Amino acid sequence: MTYSLPSHHSSLESRLIEIIEGSDWYRTLSDIRDLNLPDWWIAGGAVRSTTWKYLFKNDCHLKIKDIDLIFFDPKTARQTELAAKEKLSTIHPDWVFDVKNQSSFGNWRKWPWKFSDTVDGIAHFLHTATAVGVRLDECGVLRIAQPYGLEDLFNGCIRRTPFRQEDGAAERKQREYLDGCSKLFSAKD
Repeated sequence: MTYSLPSHHSSLESRLIEIIEGSDWYRTLSDIRDLNLPDWWIAGGAVRSTTWKYLFKNDCHLKIKDIDLIFFDPKTARQTELAAKEKLSTIHPDWVFDVKNQSSFGNWRKWPWKFSDTVDGIAHFLHTATAVGVRLDECGVLRIAQPYGLEDLFNGCIRRTPFRQEDGAAERKQREYLDGCSKLFSAKD
């Protein structure tokens, strides 16, 4: 898996950091960090839609429906997810949080995979442009998880991850993205 180190980031990583730091939800990251959830990341739609709205402006009408907070802890029960969601919803009532423990994801949802860590879970997302995570480390430095790189995210390319080639949900989401943002295109894998 690919992680960005703060002193060696590429121009795309630098741009993503700038975009995220300017987002409406950036201020939630320090409160999320303070929950002390192991191996946590914000991934999915918050990162994707924030980036596409920044890049494509009025050509992109995709909204952030929730902030996907994922973490990895084989020792905790589903109650940890619910408690984190409740606490964040109290602190940030303008945002909806979707909190998922990637360690137990398959225990309560029909799921064919077991993940080794949170970034492995991110790698199993529907599309490469969505398989990007961000978090604040203990020093306040923004980190990036990018199992497939950042090119598809920045190019507006919708490409299924290797795990989701035959997934009907990936096709439905792809149509939703294309309908919501005229600058996007589908990869011809």
